[in-house]
Amino acid sequence: MDRELTLMAVHAHPDDEVLGTGGVFARYAEEGIRTVLVTCTNGEQGDGPDGVKPGEHGHDETAVSSRRLAELRDSVAHLGIDHVELLGYRDSGMAGWDANGNPDVFSNVPVDQASARLVALMERYRPQVVVTYDENGGYGHPDHIQAHRITLAAIEASAIPRKLYYTAIPRARFGEMMKYLRSSGLDVGDVELPEDFGTPDDEITTMVDVSPYVGRKRKALEAHASQGDNIFLLRLPEDAQHQAFGLESFVRRISTVTAPEQEDDLFAGLR
Repeated sequence: MDRELTLMAVHAHPDDEVLGTGGVFARYAEEGIRTVLVTCTNGEQGDGPDGVKPGEHGHDETAVSSRRLAELRDSVAHLGIDHVELLGYRDSGMAGWDANGNPDVFSNVPVDQASARLVALMERYRPQVVVTYDENGGYGHPDHIQAHRITLAAIEASAIPRKLYYTAIPRARFGEMMKYLRSSGLDVGDVELPEDFGTPDDEITTMVDVSPYVGRKRKALEAHASQGDNIFLLRLPEDAQHQAFGLESFVRRISTVTAPEQEDDLFAGLR
């Protein structure tokens, strides 16, 4: 290999790096692969102190973003990520929120403008593997969708990455886990998801065992304490957390190298 193996993940907000890619970040960093996290927004639309929401009294966007970026630094340390690149865009909030109408939020930034900045990062780090969200951003979040758009545009413009993956939650596996939790009488909070939540299992190409890194992944998630009300997984028993955190799934969208149809390694075909 004539250049350093590098993994780059493009995420929308501080804390997004943990659930879908925290394990692969920790695993590949330990294997000596260079890891790069690109975080597109500062998370201004997250929870404030005591769970106060945007638009409610006491929600200070500047204070929220400052805290969330500090939490990101702690999370990254637990995961062993080598490089963090902050694009610094304003958080758009969930679909339908008032913030969506602000012309300065990430989802309203012209794709070519934001993708040009990502191209520059790809040229600097030259990642063989890039991970981001699918075309629906996983669950329809405007910033996740925009991260998907700029990543595809940057890959097309740079022609540098050899493989592109979308993070995925296996639909059947997730449904089985939720049924198990509810039947066991465990508190899963107020989580309400559509029946078709997640990716159809037959579309998933890559499942990476990250079970040795569950502890580090949990600590990274705990680092984002200000958003703890939204992270019901931390309230689950340890065995349930291990089941939820120990395997990370992906859909391979692009590959210019020969790799197995079903993989257990994002770098299959590259080493």
